Amino acid sequence: MVKVSIVQMMSSQDKEKNLQYSLEQINQSAKNSAKIICFPEFQMAFSPSSQTGEELFSISESIDGNFVSELKKSAKDNNIFVVASIYERANQKDIISSRVVKKKRESVKDSFRVFDTVVLINNQGKLISSYRKLHLYDALGFRESNKLMAGNKLFAPVSSPLGKIGALVCYDLRFPELSRILTLRGSISLIAPSGWVQGTMKEDHWLIMCKARAIENGVYLIAPNQIGNIFCGRSLIVDPFGVVVVDMGNKEGFEIVDLDLDRIDSTRNNLPLLKNRRKDLYKLT
Repeated sequence: MVKVSIVQMMSSQDKEKNLQYSLEQINQSAKNSAKIICFPEFQMAFSPSSQTGEELFSISESIDGNFVSELKKSAKDNNIFVVASIYERANQKDIISSRVVKKKRESVKDSFRVFDTVVLINNQGKLISSYRKLHLYDALGFRESNKLMAGNKLFAPVSSPLGKIGALVCYDLRFPELSRILTLRGSISLIAPSGWVQGTMKEDHWLIMCKARAIENGVYLIAPNQIGNIFCGRSLIVDPFGVVVVDMGNKEGFEIVDLDLDRIDSTRNNLPLLKNRRKDLYKLT
């Protein structure tokens, strides 16, 4: 059994306030024997639609900036694995690379875009990996690409107290091939920090897709979400058979649950979806 802490928070526009709240959640979760803590997307700050890309850029940080450094220190001090999220400041090389990938001329506004990045820090306070959100939420009236840049690399699963884990972010959940690739590369748990926006059918989509990604891959799906502002809450942990282990509703704070990793093998043996795939007819990279 592994004790997992999932955090549902209402990030403000005050980065330092959000950092202090995050450090408190880490400390309290560790006191309750959690071995891994998972934060939602936009942990660093809420970015309202009125905020410009330049304004968001001004609060962003490099991956070795103060926000991550403080999380690393707290992870080490509390002997806990941390999955967190930041607005990662892009450098000129990143911007040029993004333009090459898109194969078209971009506006000068690119100079102020940032990555929506997940950082994974082990219990020794070492940053062991990071992941830049691949799919930007340009849908249902939103256009994240006005402020954010998309990553261009798949995440390589890493070891954690939950075994090999894969990382994806929010809108990535709508693209099932990404979760499948992470699973085929060894993930037995998927962490999906999210800022799922309220709206017609949105909670239904959230519940359905979190369950589907867990069931079709035989994994634990851990999806910490934002609450308040424009977000719907309902942070979830779903087991490999689609059972909702945690649904935080509109509660802010953290919840700790024991997850049985043996549940993964038993589910995959009884429902061998990965084994029964027709790899002679289709395959993923």
